[in-house]
Amino acid sequence: GSFLVGAAAALKCQCDTIGFLGGKKGTGLIEKFQAGYEQGAAQINPNIEVIGEYIGDDTTAFNDPVKGEELSTKMYDDGAEIIYHAAGASGAGLFNAAVEADKLAIGVDSDQYLTASPEQQPLILTSMLKRVDVAVFNAIEAVGSGSLGASQVFGMAEDGVDYATSNPEELTADITEQLDEFKQQ
Repeated sequence: GSFLVGAAAALKCQCDTIGFLGGKKGTGLIEKFQAGYEQGAAQINPNIEVIGEYIGDDTTAFNDPVKGEELSTKMYDDGAEIIYHAAGASGAGLFNAAVEADKLAIGVDSDQYLTASPEQQPLILTSMLKRVDVAVFNAIEAVGSGSLGASQVFGMAEDGVDYATSNPEELTADITEQLDEFKQQ
């Protein structure tokens, strides 16, 4: 999913610099979001620079929108045209910074366009979706059929991750066509 939104960022801005705002650093999990984002952007522009900032090294990093806004503003000031966050509630700071900078942002986990303020919505290019609805449906179906057993993986092939399309003014059809090609690959 992060690969797809990285490709979306590079396709949209056709620029040399984008940003990544992470929550807690050091566990490897959020770094995987950053790595996927970087890979997707590099697929479009091998020379793109991704500025990365992390809020902290403990779980409070996911609940500090003030620091999220501060670090996002710094990245926009340093030339990032679009910033993707994997920072939990701290990501709300990114959307505030996007409004102040009049630049684009990318949400995570759910379609954050749907919960953003009217002034933030036009600046949310897309969101990387964790399709929890698919996982819950499949689990219920497995229980009903008596086939619930070992753990399951919900990756791209299983429709476990995706990207949001709620802002077609920014995430235009030419971009979604290319992202859908990546999904098939």
